[in-house]
Amino acid sequence: MATHKRAEFTEAEQRLAAIAKALGHPARVAIVRLLAQRRACVCGELVLELPLSQSTVSQHLKELKAAGLVQGEIDGPRVCYCLDLTGWAMARRLLGDLLAAMPTPEAAAPGCC
Repeated sequence: MATHKRAEFTEAEQRLAAIAKALGHPARVAIVRLLAQRRACVCGELVLELPLSQSTVSQHLKELKAAGLVQGEIDGPRVCYCLDLTGWAMARRLLGDLLAAMPTPEAAAPGCC
């Protein structure tokens, strides 16, 4: 039985990759910054702050939500979005672990790049 190559990686590696992918678009970074500043936000308000259409902002929010970085709560006809602080705590830990494993420039092997 064939297995997917993704199964060869740890859950932490897969999770960090999903977070990195979600943050891999400047519009999503801008959305995260706006949500961090406001603590909560309605999607329509985000559209007023960004040079993007409503549908594009909604798609970016969907990607951030799928990565566990944003959560949405239905409030009548609209959805109120905010940062998912549990997801961000995990992202901080996973990224911190990765960065802690990186050598400093002083510790780089001689002759490497």
